[in-house]
Amino acid sequence: MSTNTTPALSAAQIAAFETDGYLILPRMVPVADCALMIATANDHLAQAVAPLEYESEVGYAGAPKSLDSVGGRTARRLRNAYQRHDSYRAWARNPQLVAMLELLLREPVCLTLSHHNCVMTKHPHFGTATGWHRDIRYWSFPRNELISVWLALDSENQNNGGLRFIPGSHRFDIKPGQMDQLDFLRPELAENQALFAQGKAVELQQGDVVFFHSGLFHAAGRNNTEAVKESVVFAYHGQSNRPVPGSRSAASEDILLSH
Repeated sequence: MSTNTTPALSAAQIAAFETDGYLILPRMVPVADCALMIATANDHLAQAVAPLEYESEVGYAGAPKSLDSVGGRTARRLRNAYQRHDSYRAWARNPQLVAMLELLLREPVCLTLSHHNCVMTKHPHFGTATGWHRDIRYWSFPRNELISVWLALDSENQNNGGLRFIPGSHRFDIKPGQMDQLDFLRPELAENQALFAQGKAVELQQGDVVFFHSGLFHAAGRNNTEAVKESVVFAYHGQSNRPVPGSRSAASEDILLSH
């Protein structure tokens, strides 16, 4: 896979990530590479190539009640992206990407196949909104220092369910009472509403990449267009920050990467 020749990361970019908890890298992946990943995703969606996660299985507000109800087989994500096609594997191991992650994590980088490792699909009509949460809520690592890498295969904005971040929230002291049983921020609390007011919408073009910290609060709305929105998401951690043995985070392969 080819990428443009942008140097690793500047000191300003590293500082922005550490301050805000996320960093946008415009047009990092060429259109042709995105098109190949889209074609694979659409083929696998059409054939329902397992493993998939359906909206009805997640149980979020507004989701179909069961697989057999109207819209029940609306895919939320294609799991195991890394295992699906060479194009996804090449992106996950991209040397430029790995070099950037090494600068942010300050050590050799591992790709975890236990988390994310998917094509996120947000469908019109039955695709649900995702409340404010942080990915570390269901990950088991000694340190909350992982980075999710989100590649926009299409344009993403608030009309089709684009991401929103609360800048700097990976550094906030969030108390247990602010979270519900699924570790989402409880919307009825005034202190959480003050956090939501700090939320920033992120607009992405095809080929844009976002790095975001595993402790950063993020959310996404519904897709109000007529076109499916697709994104590829992988997660990475430093070599010394190994998954907790016996946990879900240790259930799949960890791949040590180098550039």
